[in-house]
Amino acid sequence: MSGDFTPDQKRYLEGFVSGLSASRVARGNVLGRSEPVGPDAIHLKAQDKVVAAGGKLAEQEKFKRDEHPFDAYPRLVQQARDNQPPKPADNFRWRYHGLFYVAPAQNSYMCRLRIPNGMLKHWQFAGIADIAEQFCGPYAHVTTRANLQLREIEPKNATNVIEAIQDLGLWSRGSGADNIRNVTGTPTAGIDPQELLDTRPHAREWHFHILNDRSLFGLPRKFNVAYDGAGRIAVLEDTNDIAFQAVRVRDGHGVEAGVYYRLALGGITGHRDFARDTGVILKPEEATRVADAIVRVFIEHGDRTNRNKARLKYVLDAWGFDKFLKAVEEKLGTALVRVAAEAIEPRAIFDKLAHIGVHPQKQAGLNWIGIALNLGRLSPAQIRGLAEIAHTLGDGDIRLTVWQNLLISGISDANVTAALAAIEALELSTSVSPLRAGLVACTGATGCRFAAAHTKEDADAIAAWCEQHVALDTPVNIHLTGCHHSCAQHYIGDIGLIGARVPVNDEGDTVDGYNILVGGGYGPEAAIARELFQNVKADDAPRTVAHILTVYLRQRISTTESFAEFARRTDTNVFRDIAKLEAAE
Repeated sequence: MSGDFTPDQKRYLEGFVSGLSASRVARGNVLGRSEPVGPDAIHLKAQDKVVAAGGKLAEQEKFKRDEHPFDAYPRLVQQARDNQPPKPADNFRWRYHGLFYVAPAQNSYMCRLRIPNGMLKHWQFAGIADIAEQFCGPYAHVTTRANLQLREIEPKNATNVIEAIQDLGLWSRGSGADNIRNVTGTPTAGIDPQELLDTRPHAREWHFHILNDRSLFGLPRKFNVAYDGAGRIAVLEDTNDIAFQAVRVRDGHGVEAGVYYRLALGGITGHRDFARDTGVILKPEEATRVADAIVRVFIEHGDRTNRNKARLKYVLDAWGFDKFLKAVEEKLGTALVRVAAEAIEPRAIFDKLAHIGVHPQKQAGLNWIGIALNLGRLSPAQIRGLAEIAHTLGDGDIRLTVWQNLLISGISDANVTAALAAIEALELSTSVSPLRAGLVACTGATGCRFAAAHTKEDADAIAAWCEQHVALDTPVNIHLTGCHHSCAQHYIGDIGLIGARVPVNDEGDTVDGYNILVGGGYGPEAAIARELFQNVKADDAPRTVAHILTVYLRQRISTTESFAEFARRTDTNVFRDIAKLEAAE
């Protein structure tokens, strides 16, 4: 056989080498020090800058650099055909598609969706039931980002789930890993009598802006954005990296009076920080452009070496707000508008029970109904039943909330009774105790390898015990989270519990348990909770929480003093001692 290549072989090799060279340039594996090009260039340049300065990229940054997760989809398809679980690098990559392999808690994937402003149509919701029944648990969870999760997905069904979600006109793309997560907004947007802004068009615009721009995927770490329209139900926007807060600006402060978004930055309560007011206001239609500039500054300057310091908060801490906002203005090519704090009218108050029960809308004769779920869990039959109620008795919308429940809107006065009966027939409720209304729990050890306790099961036990033993007459939010990632935001609960392995002997054996904190809050009451007890066994948590609540009821100044107000005026040591005495009685 001759050693010479045929003309066709030569053309093939020339094309192969040319393609390889172009790929290396695009990925930053540079021949001749060419500049990275393409939609990933902003990330590659940021990585190159770190390496040039002597830094060492985090492992996840190397995964992204070696192969972009969106380019690897054919391998995910093949793994599904082979029913093969992912290796660590691919487990990270597949999160770009919304898939998390959660072994050893469960030898399966969890899939997280993207639902802008937490709103979907009845037929989409019913379609989720079909997916859950055919490929998953079967069940779905409403999450603390007004989103849906599907769980117990065998590797063979990974792409079936992703593609079935897309068939419904829904998305999972970018809902995990180093991306901009589900975009939250006021759940009563467009129907709330006290809202200043309908957040739906702004959340939707930002959602599609992200989906259609690959350069906005692959940030130094995850990124959260929320829009608060000043409605009755809190969206917890101040726990997000970017918080757009609807405000009314008074006349006489150098700008036209009216409704604007106020910009707050750097929220990450798992790291004990709320989004802080920047003094910047912007017209609602400017929100996407400003958010884009903020994210791009973060992409260029966020930490690519230390995952624990890779959030926006740490850029703000290092730079200060003035330097950061100047960089944003350079991206925008224009100055941001600032006003003094006294220019802003106070926000209307939240109603901690507005996400449960029947409430009149701004549209005369119509109502929304908030439905209490069992810590976010829904069966396929319940999903289909709620979808049918929304379709036949409401306006067809399903509105998810950050409180792990949902609303059905557009229920006429004449249909309220029928809707309530239909909801009850699904073994769901529209009337719960003040404690269950604010009870939030992450997935816990049942489905998450990081969790140190079974949070959902323990939350249910705490609620059941306290309802039996404490006559609570005012809403108290209790948040249980399984680990330091704080998915259930334990730091902002009136009472927060974070999972801990509790020692039970000198041989190193442990059991599920919690550290318990008190005095957290959000919005006008924003505060990071303080630790009250350490290493409380999960079995003892219901009684301990009951003792804490009893101390509050006996020691508060009046029935109008909230738990947060009481906890903050009471010295932690005094609170602890009184609670111990209560337990001893």
